[in-house]
Amino acid sequence: MSEILPPSLDDLQVLADRAFAAIPVELARHVEGVAILIQDFPDEEVIDDMGLETPFDLLGLYSGVSLDHKSTGDTPSDLDRIFLYRRPILDYWCESGEDLAHVVRHVLIHEIGHHFGLSDEDMEALEAQSDC
Repeated sequence: MSEILPPSLDDLQVLADRAFAAIPVELARHVEGVAILIQDFPDEEVIDDMGLETPFDLLGLYSGVSLDHKSTGDTPSDLDRIFLYRRPILDYWCESGEDLAHVVRHVLIHEIGHHFGLSDEDMEALEAQSDC
């Protein structure tokens, strides 16, 4: 990464790939085949569907059918994907002062939680338990 320019889409992809590689094997095997995509912002459809005030309001998104709603007999209609949004992540990083790799890892794991069918409330409760 450049010390002068903000991290690029490719830079965030490297951080996301490293974060994914560090996920325990027993979890990662359930995420096999989920594409991890880095974009600057969510598209207009996502912004409208989620009722976002600005495109900076969303750091990441899981798009697909969560494991708790999949059936072995289902024919997938689309690829499961995790989107990480570079510009909102960079804004959060600058505001929070956290390590960028930590922010990317946190967002990625949060979206993997949605792949497993966990709600935001479920994940907040798990995080609170692990902070004890």
